[in-house]
Amino acid sequence: MKAIGYTQAHLLNASQGLQDITLPDPVPTGHDLLVEVHAVSMNPVDAKVRASSSAAAGEDFKVLGYDASGVVRAVGPEVTLFRPGDRVYYAGAIQRPGTNSELHLVDERIVGHMPKSLGFAQAAALPLTSITAWELLFDRLGVVPGKKPGGKSLLVIGAAGGVGSILVQLARRLTGLTIIGTASRPETQAWVKELGAHHVIDHSQPLTKGLAAIGMPQVEMVISLTHTEDHLADILEVLAPQGQFALIDDMPTLDVMPFKRKALSVHWEMMFTRPLYNTPDMIAQHHMLNEVAQMVDAGLVRTTLAEHYGTINAANAQRAHALVESGTARGKVVLEGWGN
Repeated sequence: MKAIGYTQAHLLNASQGLQDITLPDPVPTGHDLLVEVHAVSMNPVDAKVRASSSAAAGEDFKVLGYDASGVVRAVGPEVTLFRPGDRVYYAGAIQRPGTNSELHLVDERIVGHMPKSLGFAQAAALPLTSITAWELLFDRLGVVPGKKPGGKSLLVIGAAGGVGSILVQLARRLTGLTIIGTASRPETQAWVKELGAHHVIDHSQPLTKGLAAIGMPQVEMVISLTHTEDHLADILEVLAPQGQFALIDDMPTLDVMPFKRKALSVHWEMMFTRPLYNTPDMIAQHHMLNEVAQMVDAGLVRTTLAEHYGTINAANAQRAHALVESGTARGKVVLEGWGN
């Protein structure tokens, strides 16, 4: 099968980087699905792993990819949720070979039935960010779905990116929260507003200033999706006493003592935790993706695909990594098909 791989951890300008390679076809066992991958999307985790992790001992290549849509070709003997021919979408597991391959093995419990109303490229933009956003809102912060007004507000820092683009939609459709998104450019501010944010402020300026300008100097919840260390002082100031703070990015250190005075809670989100540790509730991600698919088909949530970079190959993947690393991406960048 065709795949995209690399040998040594590297920066984008390295002389030996992502390569078009050929690997043996994998065989499903246990709860695994063998999926014919039709489309993939790139996430910040792809760039982070490429820059920090090399191929494992005894392996020639490391294959990245943490989003895919495709068709089930075969199933392992313990599979009960899918059958060959099903159209699926999922984010995979960080400890296993990635989705940048024509055929891919994935545990059925973290796979969803693809939205019927979407093509493969549109669907591939959704899994990782949808799971991350869902877990942030409902598992980490404990928001109870429902439109009953509760007077609480949520500030989403970096709302125009992949996770932010779906998080704003889920929060608007499924909760009664007042949603404030941050974005720094006119086009990304318009995107966040279009997705459902009640207010949009500029995170290149102090958050305290932006919130004061809309008459909301404090919020009950903050979700920070990028550059958290740059905003931490403002986050501590704008969070109301007994508020909640959730984050996903990799800070070098995080001193939690300043959170004590206001009795603020801190929540880390990593959507790979369930499959990484094979938790008893791992199947929750299957249910999340099915729920999102139903919302998409009902017209309540839209795909966050913003850029289509062509077929799945090393050169296009390299371009997609560069966009993700630039920090200027709006929504998601997708590759589709394997060419001839």
